[in-house]
Amino acid sequence: MTARQPLIIGVTGGIASGKSTVARAFAQHGIPWVDADDVAREVVAPGEPALAEIRRRYGPRVLLEDGHLDRRALRDIVFADTAERRWLESVTHPRIRQRLGEHLEDFRRRDVPYVLLVSPLLFESGQYELVDRALVIDVPESLQIERTARRDGVDEAQARAIVAAQMPRDERLSRADDVLVNEGDERRLADQVAELDRQYRALGGLPPAR
Repeated sequence: MTARQPLIIGVTGGIASGKSTVARAFAQHGIPWVDADDVAREVVAPGEPALAEIRRRYGPRVLLEDGHLDRRALRDIVFADTAERRWLESVTHPRIRQRLGEHLEDFRRRDVPYVLLVSPLLFESGQYELVDRALVIDVPESLQIERTARRDGVDEAQARAIVAAQMPRDERLSRADDVLVNEGDERRLADQVAELDRQYRALGGLPPAR
């Protein structure tokens, strides 16, 4: 008898939409996840080929004293120049996708109801090809900008530039299989996650969690 393969649910949304908060809410239902942002940090760690390519292009100005990538310095460069952002994506996205696939394959061998792939660039990077279903976390753009400025310590103009560099909200929603609205109401978020958990277990042929 063939072992059941757990569904892979892609979780995405614009910056500061609350993707990690949603993942932690699913964890309360026993659901594991892999975070593309964590993997993105892995592939530019000291000793990784991607970091060597970045250093060759930009020099030591994008490195911290300990040899790690200065993510803020690099962000300032790529968000000011679309060509540089595309170059960086060409270096990092294939490596991120490969490593995500390895993590997901490991989860597939475990007895879990389903798995989350949490990624801000699920659609833009082609990572959606790794998932069975896409869940979009949706928030108003004004709230995104406010949260980004507060969280990352940037001014409103830079926060707006970061949001503008991402996929438009309407396009992201048009590609969603499911949508979760996260405007900061913890109870509503928990209720939406509980309902989605029931749906995903049913899709995977499993009974509801007890």
